[in-house]
Amino acid sequence: MAIVLIATLLVLIATHGAPALTPYRDFSWLRRWQQQVGAQGGDAFGLFLCLAVPVLACGLIQLALRSSLLGLASLLFAIVILFYSWGPRDLERDVEAIDKAPDSDRRLAAAQALRADASQAPLEFTASGLVEATFLSALRRWFGVLLWFCLLGPAGALLYRLAQLLAFTPELSEGFTPHQREWAERIARGLDWAPAHLMVLALALASNFDTVFKTWRDYHAAHGRGYFCLDLGFLNAIARASVDADVAAEDEHGQPAQTPLVALDDAMVLVRRVLVVWLTVIALIVLGGWFA
Repeated sequence: MAIVLIATLLVLIATHGAPALTPYRDFSWLRRWQQQVGAQGGDAFGLFLCLAVPVLACGLIQLALRSSLLGLASLLFAIVILFYSWGPRDLERDVEAIDKAPDSDRRLAAAQALRADASQAPLEFTASGLVEATFLSALRRWFGVLLWFCLLGPAGALLYRLAQLLAFTPELSEGFTPHQREWAERIARGLDWAPAHLMVLALALASNFDTVFKTWRDYHAAHGRGYFCLDLGFLNAIARASVDADVAAEDEHGQPAQTPLVALDDAMVLVRRVLVVWLTVIALIVLGGWFA
């Protein structure tokens, strides 16, 4: 777990402090790989090959480096794969670009970078739209990668990123049959389920617990799909309610978030708090292991 903490901190620093490294997150090979194996052996097996072979190769390297150079090789490999799987865009910079856009047209254009699914309709410049996009982007750029990295190491981080790309990148998903696309989305949403709920738990601890819990309970009661369905709508509802509660608590008139930029900036504040909670928990686990 110490490797997880060190790698995460270094990747966060590199992502925000060295944007010139971003082009190295190049997944153009995935399209060529998909064309070679995507149609092999039927729908399910073709999709399985697209995901399993790269992840298995990563896992084998991960195991081979486990005892090399007193763990230094394993740490370096973890940093490289986590950085490669992170993002791929910097969420902080995308939000900053929206805040600093000189006019409404360029602000709307900058906001499109927050779409977690490139096949979706253009993002509307509204408070609720920006808040939902910020939280979903944080899930798929940060927290999903981080959770599976914690659980499975570099192979887990790569699995999460490849699943998201295959499911929600149009030039990749269009190369699948309808049945493969359906399963790719199920896998991607299945990998999102646990980190989305842990985001909600951390948000409850870092903001208004009553608002988060009530919104989560009311959403599931209203939709009646059960707590283990792959619908992430609860995250959108909780994001909106948390931002409204947070802005209202800071406003002397107790008004909810009305302007899109105020809502966007507060959403980023809450997302950062969630990240701090996650890193704190990881650090406590590391310290507990050292002193146990």
